[in-house]
Formats: sequence, structure tokens, C-alpha cells
Amino acid sequence: MNRNEVEELTAALMSGRISQAEFVAKVTAPAMAELGDVTLDLDRGRRCGFPEVVFGQSKSVETLARIFRRLLEEQQPVLATRIDADKATELLQQFPSWRYNAAGRTFRIDAGSVSAGTLGLVAVVTAGTSDAAVAEEVRETADWMGAETDLIVDVGVAGPQRLLAKLDRITKADAVVVVAGMEAALASVVGGHVACPVIAVPTSVGYGASLGGIAALLGMLNSCAANVCVVNIDAGFKAGYIAGMIAVQKYRSQSKSSI
Repeated sequence: MNRNEVEELTAALMSGRISQAEFVAKVTAPAMAELGDVTLDLDRGRRCGFPEVVFGQSKSVETLARIFRRLLEEQQPVLATRIDADKATELLQQFPSWRYNAAGRTFRIDAGSVSAGTLGLVAVVTAGTSDAAVAEEVRETADWMGAETDLIVDVGVAGPQRLLAKLDRITKADAVVVVAGMEAALASVVGGHVACPVIAVPTSVGYGASLGGIAALLGMLNSCAANVCVVNIDAGFKAGYIAGMIAVQKYRSQSKSSI
């Protein structure tokens, strides 16, 4: 509920146009915004710790612009995923100060704040450079949530010495996201080196028997590393969100306990 809506409700209560019970019901009702073909959840930040994220793949530029403006009215930072270059070009004409990541297909503006400064560290590790697009979606998501991110690329198991050379960076993280296609063995290897959760993202990278990422998905699901959990194929946003929650909430909890 924005300031104007609160002022209107208060005036209605004071003038007797609504009862105290009606006022309380409206103020305590879940905050929703009806925007034609979209029902926007404005209360998610309070309930879940982070505002609603917009899945942009099937939405028109006009719909996206309506959503973005309403979120900005509520001073909520905005993240939209799966925004292709053509949509981004049109949107940037209306919102020139926004940031578009062409590789990760994310569109964002940090109006207001999710976190005060960076909280926690998320390491994003890719098996190969072909996994970079999914990794960028991971990185942008965790960064938007307020976590510091460290992107470590092209350290797959075909050359295991490359991973060993980066372990000093990876082991500092509060959560690690491993992005890998092919047979996706990297997630298990990383899991055996760190004392934190590892979120594994199978990608659709690979030749015929990779089956569009199904082989990678099954390999990660069968990981023998106890700290590895798995999200869907190419689901960079989901992995980044989970890792961001782990990293940021850890430090939010520490801040509360120290008061």
C-alpha cells in the first residue's frame, strides 16, 4: 500500500465513510496491485524477505513497463529475468538508468534496497565458457539480493587442476552455485571441497546424449556429495535466489543476534 492509498483510507476513516473494522481490514490485507492481465504481489518482501521478481519471457513490453512503474512507486528494487535484447532495447528507452545484462537476459534497477550494503558471499562456478549465460543470471540475481558475488569460469573436470587453482576463492563463500552441462561432474567435485551448501545448475550444453541437459540433471541429482542440491535445467535465477537467501539471511540473523 503506497502513501496516497494510506492517506485516502485515513481520510475515509476520519470522515466516517468507512468503519474502524473496514479500515483495519484494508490496512492489514495482503498488498496486491491489479494491473489488467497481471496481479502484482507488493507484500512479498515483508513475507519472504525479498520483493517479487518478474519473469519476462512471455510478457509484452507494455505489461513489463506497467509492472516496473508500479514497483518503483512502492520503492521496491526490480529484477526481471528472461528479457531478450529486442524487449530490452524498447524498455531502456523508457527506463534509461536501468541495467541490462545481455548474456544473463536480466533487467534491473536498484530503487530502494533489498539489503544495506553487501551481505555474505556467493561463488558462481562454471564448468565451461558455454555455461556463461546461465551463470550471469545466477550472478545478477544474487547481486540484486544484496550478496557479494565472485564469478569463477571454465574450471570443469576436463582439467581438474584449474579448479584447484581457484579453491582459495571458492572456499570463502557462504554458498556456491555450480553451473555445468555435459556430464555435470563438477558439482560433486566442488561439493567435496567446501563447507557450505552447493546449488547445482544443470545446463542444456552438450552433444546428443546430453539430451538437452537431462544427463546433467540426472548426474547432479545422483551426486554423492552430501552438500549438493539441484535446481532445474538452465534455472540460473532459481539457483541465484537460493544462494542469495543463504548468504544474505545468514548475516541478517547475525546482525539481529548481536543487538
